[in-house]
Amino acid sequence: LGGAIAHQLSVGFVPVRKKGKLPYKTIGERYSLEYGVDEIEIHIDAVAKGEKVLLVDDLIATGGTASAAVRLIERAGGEVVLCSFVVDLPELGGADRLRAMGKQVVALAAFDGH
Repeated sequence: LGGAIAHQLSVGFVPVRKKGKLPYKTIGERYSLEYGVDEIEIHIDAVAKGEKVLLVDDLIATGGTASAAVRLIERAGGEVVLCSFVVDLPELGGADRLRAMGKQVVALAAFDGH
């Protein structure tokens, strides 16, 4: 999804992946799961200092992965200017979690659990 959007915008693409999935030197960010901890990574040279970043994902639920991605991108020197998702599950609070970090959040659709 992110690669297709980057292509349409004629901008670069930075994959954020689970630990161990990227082929080059990486930096990582740990985040809590319901029953443990996980980690996501980006390449160490993926984001230039001051570079503006659009975070794109298919789904936001609790916001654990997305908030870790924001922290990771900002630690690498980037500025997350917008977090965008195809689907938001608002009852799980992920979008609110990102807004509490000062991020603007948009989603194409929102589905409550009822």
